[in-house]
Amino acid sequence: MNQIEIKKATLSDLEILQKVGKQTFMETFATVNTPENIANYLEESFNTNQLTTELTNPESRFYLAVLDQEVIGYLKINFGKAQTELINENALEIHRIYVLQQYHGKKIGQLFVDKVLEIVKENPVDYIWLGVWEENHRAIGFYTKNGFIQFDKHIFTLGDDVQTDLLMKRQLKN
Repeated sequence: MNQIEIKKATLSDLEILQKVGKQTFMETFATVNTPENIANYLEESFNTNQLTTELTNPESRFYLAVLDQEVIGYLKINFGKAQTELINENALEIHRIYVLQQYHGKKIGQLFVDKVLEIVKENPVDYIWLGVWEENHRAIGFYTKNGFIQFDKHIFTLGDDVQTDLLMKRQLKN
């Protein structure tokens, strides 16, 4: 396999981000949610206005995993007030790590976590945190292996389905 490049996304990447975002979300959650709930989420989260707002927010960043000029996954992080829950303003939230299914097991998620660790060296925070669906055992195992521990839970509503996300964090030594 050729080298996978992690590059910062810009507004010019909006369309590919929409495409990969929708595809990875569908691959991950379509079998365990209703088509209506999936469709509503995709429309709310990946419409042009919403993504433009997120891409231009100075406290959010997107990174793309690129292999042979094809985007195969993305990472979204939030600082400060851009975090989905303001538990600690001096923390960094991994909001999304999504990789196209055909590239699962190729260590792309690890490249994204490594990128986050690189970012926090330049932008020191108290800890890194994220929310992960309690039924996504593969992701929970991955985050645990990377030093994240559960510290809370919150409700994630997908359409008319109320789900529980585990909140996990990795404390950093400053």
